[in-house]
This record gives sequence, structure tokens and C-alpha cells, in this order.
Amino acid sequence: MGTVLFGNDHVAAILGFGDLQWGNILITRVYFVEGLGHNLFSVGQFCDSDLEVAFRRNACFIKNLEGVDLLK
Repeated sequence: MGTVLFGNDHVAAILGFGDLQWGNILITRVYFVEGLGHNLFSVGQFCDSDLEVAFRRNACFIKNLEGVDLLK
């Protein structure tokens, strides 16, 4: 199915994918990565859906085009 390359040059296998409903947001093609103990997301995937991604020191916000926080 493919692999994911991390910044430390570690490679992990993609074992599958599916859709994830998170609140009122549907995130499509979410990958299940072998051995990964944390959730990752693609900033580009959110931007392609006309959502804004903003990072702060201890948080990440996903906002719609009206500036409403959808995820924090």
C-alpha cells in the first residue's frame, strides 16, 4: 500500500486507510501506519478542503473560512 518517511529517515508501512468522522468534520483517506503511536494529519489535505490550519505554541486550530474553530 505504501510507506511514510519521517524526518529522522525512519520508514513505516501504511497498512490501510479509511475515513474518520471527528466532530462535524469528515477527514477522508486517513492512513493507519504500522507502529505509529500518535495521530498525524496532512495540512495540505485540510487546506484542499478550504479549511485554515493555525499553529500556536501548545495548540493547533482548524478553522473554516469564516474563522470558526472546528478543531482545537
